[in-house]
Amino acid sequence: LYCRLSINTQLLARVDHLMKVGKNNFRPPPKVESSVVRIEPRNPPPPINFKEWDGLTRICFVRKNKTLGAEFSQTGVLLMMEKNYKVHKAVKGEEVDKDFKIKDLVDKVLTDSGFKDKRARTMDIDDFMKLLHAFNSEGLHFA
Repeated sequence: LYCRLSINTQLLARVDHLMKVGKNNFRPPPKVESSVVRIEPRNPPPPINFKEWDGLTRICFVRKNKTLGAEFSQTGVLLMMEKNYKVHKAVKGEEVDKDFKIKDLVDKVLTDSGFKDKRARTMDIDDFMKLLHAFNSEGLHFA
């Protein structure tokens, strides 16, 4: 997967490559090759929280060549996840431990799920679904 657009398209639709169109079919000829694709919406759409999905994919594809361990260790990402964690705990009426460190929990999820050293560009939709489920099951949310 190359970017958020491609992963979101593949999540919501079936995409088929039909044919290549050579650059000589255009005037003036472009510097790139073109293709014709068919996009068929999935009906029904997958049962997923799209705000959570979008939050996860935004973080993963900011720098698609960095490992997920590096992406999720950035201060801005950790602050957002800590805030969301505390909000979700408060909504449930649960207390957050005083010695709680979001970085340790995020590292644990990434290590346990086997995605710490992976790069977003090498993952497929199933990997992202597993990663989202791993974060959500530990109480970490992106929305």
